[in-house]
Amino acid sequence: MKKQKTDLNHDRRAFVKKSAMATVGVTAATVIPGAALASEAVPKPESKQQKGYQLTQHVVDYYKSAAS
Repeated sequence: MKKQKTDLNHDRRAFVKKSAMATVGVTAATVIPGAALASEAVPKPESKQQKGYQLTQHVVDYYKSAAS
């Protein structure tokens, strides 16, 4: 009877340890990719393009076709 109780306690402890390890693994898999994405933010070089409305050939073509 004592041997059976000891085996049962050992099985329960093993289950709890495995459950805890699985929880740590899932948590790490969830948190670490988010941290990796946050650290990959690279500042973009400033472009010297004009901001706002830009008259491009595409826009000129559109106005010509709309006027016809």
